[in-house]
Amino acid sequence: MTTKIIMDTDPGIDDAAALTMAINDPSIDLKLVTAVAGNVTVDKTTANALKIIHFFGKDIPVAAGAEQPLIKPFEDAARIHGESGMPGYDFGNDYGQPIKKTAVEALHDAIMAEDEVTLVPTGSYTNIALLFSEYPEVKSHIKRIVAMGGSMSGGNMTSVAEFNVFTDPDAARIMYNSGIPIVMVGLDVTLKALLTKDTIEKLGQMNKTGEMLHALITHYNDGTDEGRPMHDVNTIFYLLHPEAFTTKKMWVDVQTEGPAIGATVGDVRAAYHDGKTNAEVGLDIDADYFNKWFLNEVSKMN
Repeated sequence: MTTKIIMDTDPGIDDAAALTMAINDPSIDLKLVTAVAGNVTVDKTTANALKIIHFFGKDIPVAAGAEQPLIKPFEDAARIHGESGMPGYDFGNDYGQPIKKTAVEALHDAIMAEDEVTLVPTGSYTNIALLFSEYPEVKSHIKRIVAMGGSMSGGNMTSVAEFNVFTDPDAARIMYNSGIPIVMVGLDVTLKALLTKDTIEKLGQMNKTGEMLHALITHYNDGTDEGRPMHDVNTIFYLLHPEAFTTKKMWVDVQTEGPAIGATVGDVRAAYHDGKTNAEVGLDIDADYFNKWFLNEVSKMN
């Protein structure tokens, strides 16, 4: 049985790796990719999504989305992902064009055409917020949202804010208040599931896909001596292997102004929302399993 998903993304090196997994795993049916401004500008994130899909010879529609957050000024992460968003590998210039529909239109049409679909946002949530505001009827067709972003233990943009939420906190608040079941795959797990140096080295010796990922990952200005985080890949890993995660249901609020803007605040005692929850929050992960799974997935790709 396959899981039908739509990815809303901002490639970005780790997004490219997440797309690679989603495109190639037979348990996942990737219906649509929508791009949003985030790691780099939306023209570049759209082109990068097209490059990955073309690399694998797939026919998956890509739609361009929001150029900037709802309210907050746009701040990219080119310092981490390079000016193009995906440096290190030559994908050529013939990788196709996005469809003519906007991301919101494409999301609406794709969601309404399915009985139930899982949304997988791995960039800022601007497209998702615009979709819910313009077409609230789609909510009943969405099974759940598995979103990379947020943190219960400290941020990477400020001491409390993770990048995807920080980029558009107003959109994040709309998404978390949507009433749709959400799995929060945040820094609490992604900073533990580091691709080790050994894993990265093996990628480069594996096959054409491994060579491509190795080239991108070695240009990724994120990580430590212990390895490099593939933040967005953890959403796909969760879909396929939820048993590798430790999670807790709680209510998550998003701060949209002030010095804590972009913070995701969990009601860990269930004390402030009448016991209600709006998210299942990832708190821990089997990092060894993640590395083994990553290599195994790539080893099967031609």
